[in-house]
Amino acid sequence: MTEFLPLSEAIARHVPDGASVALEGFTHLIPFAAGHELIRQGRRDLHLIRMTPDLIYDQLIGMGAARRLTFSWGGNPGVGSLHRLRDAVEKGWPRPLEIDEHSHAGMAAAYSAGAARLPFGLLRGYIGSDLPAHNPNIRNLRCPYTGEQLATVPALNPDVTILHAQRADRRGNVAIEGIIGAQREAGLAARLLIVTVEEIVDELPPAMNGVLLPHFVVGVISHCPGGAWPSYAHGRYARDNDFYLRWDDIARDRDRFGAWIRRHVQGTADHRAFIASLGRAAA
Repeated sequence: MTEFLPLSEAIARHVPDGASVALEGFTHLIPFAAGHELIRQGRRDLHLIRMTPDLIYDQLIGMGAARRLTFSWGGNPGVGSLHRLRDAVEKGWPRPLEIDEHSHAGMAAAYSAGAARLPFGLLRGYIGSDLPAHNPNIRNLRCPYTGEQLATVPALNPDVTILHAQRADRRGNVAIEGIIGAQREAGLAARLLIVTVEEIVDELPPAMNGVLLPHFVVGVISHCPGGAWPSYAHGRYARDNDFYLRWDDIARDRDRFGAWIRRHVQGTADHRAFIASLGRAAA
């Protein structure tokens, strides 16, 4: 049965040091609250996985929580680089970071294979790319039916996938509305799925043009209003574009970055207190 736990307890119970963790979201519903809880609890040696790591992964990497990153694009959307990610890759600060870089199609194939419990994903991709020369996990095989050369990537089966969604019901069914990236595949591929939600309701509305994750694939639900901020939650609150712009300056300097994390993440008890520390009200 799905557990209903406070976010701090969910992370303490289910995300140990050394785990492989996917915090998925695509432009919105990015699980910032869960990422911050990983920092508060001092997680180390994580293998972080995400198609499009942005600010929350920059923060986790900058705090030395990650030993490895599997991804297909990393940056501050609409602004520029992730400076803590670059510092880790280029200068090994605060610790060296292994990278396993793919295309978006390669990551989608890897998640889909993981969700289907297949050993690898298969795709027409990487043609003309130099990624296979730098990533030994990208291989190829010849189709036994047509003779065509196809690319393969190992299946992704995170120990834990963490998502954010608008609603869950009291049985543990989860409804995700708006733009969908790889959330469904990442959730189904995981050994354990944790979902933070804006609200818990008696009954979900019809999932028109959305994704329904049934209770039997959801391990833990945590009620966490505003849990995607500063990204947005479709139908709930807007993306805080100013924060993404400010992050570029904060993250450029190691000392300024550390001071910001100590004050606003490590120095706060939960996501509501984090948002309040920045002079904002919880969504």
